[in-house]
Amino acid sequence: MSTESQLNLARYVPALLNFLSNKLSAGASQCYRKHFGIGVVEWRMLSMLAVENDITANRICQTIGLDKSAVSRSLQSLEVAGHISSQVDSKDARRNTVSLTDSGKALHGRVLKVALERERRLLSGLSASEVDTLIELLGRLHSQVSNVNDYDPAP
Repeated sequence: MSTESQLNLARYVPALLNFLSNKLSAGASQCYRKHFGIGVVEWRMLSMLAVENDITANRICQTIGLDKSAVSRSLQSLEVAGHISSQVDSKDARRNTVSLTDSGKALHGRVLKVALERERRLLSGLSASEVDTLIELLGRLHSQVSNVNDYDPAP
């Protein structure tokens, strides 16, 4: 256990991950709004639906880790724009599922090219084996999230 009285932000991994994520998200949102009329959260919805179509908002929340209100707003915006459609879940009539429309698939394809170039630029300073190591380490960190979130400092 550390006895430091303040965080060392240059070495505190949660902050480093957050700072990186915030900056990447802000840049992506600015780029995607300017060129495609959507923000980064809408892009996350499109990319999720491109991988796993005809799913519930809850499934999106569980996978991406966003709160239900942000997902709901983004899905509503995408539906109004004609990029997704909503239908009653065939397995449970109390729920709706969402899927990409042809317009949504086309938009996804256009944004994907930009997203992959942004990723290429982000990783350009790393070797292929460093990228593999980074992906492995991020996966291992991801697998620890529930362990971290289960921590309760109560005596």
